[in-house]
Amino acid sequence: MTELKQTVIEALEDIKGRDIVAIDVQALSDVMDTLVICSGTSNRQVKSLADNVIEEGKKHGHRPIGVEGMEGGEWVLVDYGDVVVHVMQPEVRSFYDLEKLWSMEPASRQEPREPEA
Repeated sequence: MTELKQTVIEALEDIKGRDIVAIDVQALSDVMDTLVICSGTSNRQVKSLADNVIEEGKKHGHRPIGVEGMEGGEWVLVDYGDVVVHVMQPEVRSFYDLEKLWSMEPASRQEPREPEA
């Protein structure tokens, strides 16, 4: 486990993040290696979880490339480049179902199928 990924997961656990999942997407993405998804129970907790990820990352010398969604608190994305963190309320997480989306192989990378006769 990379140091940044470990730092992110520990930061989420510290603030009682729920259902933390880390997905290795190296084979599916050219822009990131790991996707970390976590649920927070309220807007306030989602923001606190994301804030803690950012603060703990800074303590270990990692600064995010970008942060989106802090004003709303339903879904906050913290982008470190190789590691992208999604902190979401359960309803939003269920609706977008990123775990399923990122577990599927893109059609462009699948082997071509032979036409059925």
